[in-house]
Amino acid sequence: MAAGLARLLLLLGLLARGPAPVGAAKMKVVEEPTTFGVNNPFLPQASRLQAKRDPSPVSGPAHLFRLSGKCFSLVESTYKYEFCPFHNVTQHEQTFRWNAYSGILGIWHEWEIVNNTFTGMWMRDGDACRSRSRQSKVELACGKSNRLAHVSEPSTCVYALTFETPLVCHPHALLVYPTLPEALQRRWDRVEQDLADELITSQGHEKLLRTLFEDAGYLKTPEENEPTQLEGGPDSLGFETLENCRKAHKELSKEMKRLKGLLTQHGIPHTRRTETSNLEHLGHKTPRAKPPAQLRGDPGLRGSL
Repeated sequence: MAAGLARLLLLLGLLARGPAPVGAAKMKVVEEPTTFGVNNPFLPQASRLQAKRDPSPVSGPAHLFRLSGKCFSLVESTYKYEFCPFHNVTQHEQTFRWNAYSGILGIWHEWEIVNNTFTGMWMRDGDACRSRSRQSKVELACGKSNRLAHVSEPSTCVYALTFETPLVCHPHALLVYPTLPEALQRRWDRVEQDLADELITSQGHEKLLRTLFEDAGYLKTPEENEPTQLEGGPDSLGFETLENCRKAHKELSKEMKRLKGLLTQHGIPHTRRTETSNLEHLGHKTPRAKPPAQLRGDPGLRGSL
């Protein structure tokens, strides 16, 4: 009874004041945070996107380090893309569907270096997409302000982003050599001198520079690079990158070494022989075909086969 009387008195007091003045301030509606998923500290842990691993350490040109910890978004069609330099790339469907998609398109992994210049940032190990993990390449372009300018999907599960920033407008802003410590610069100088003196080939020069970039932390070693294709996938015989090809070659070499060890253990030669020779070693005599007579003027073709 007392509570009802109090509410009635409050209502009469408000009516007595009359309408609000024209210049009165309106109530401001606070919008939700601009970051989503794994980058949103306001969401409970159970509601955040779950990353497969932590990002790689911040590396590259020091003047770009100031971008770490910041995120830049772009809405295209019904999706909102968010790029957090040295952290990750995420995608969020802008619909009211109960199962609207939100996912990770890649986690900061390594630089792309072409002609001794940082040309892009690779974000790998994103959410699963068919038989592979989603990945994104972020190209850095000169712009008046820091902004995510463009997003596309040139191939399935692989995304291309363009990030504009005034931090890369200087012609030398993305050169690799100035970012290296003095010891690695001297090592690079020796490699260039060996190439000039023809002590190494261009292929050897490229390999030595790659190793140097790996030691600097700009590129990942083949062991650290996981294949984007999952085993058993429909395209599992293909290789997305040179690093994946090198890793597959290393695994095959290891398997060949293991098989050679088994042959040696059982006393079976494993030199380059034909199957006929191996059968003869095991006691199965197979008649040898008589080699054809060498033609007059043949400069030793038999010896080259």
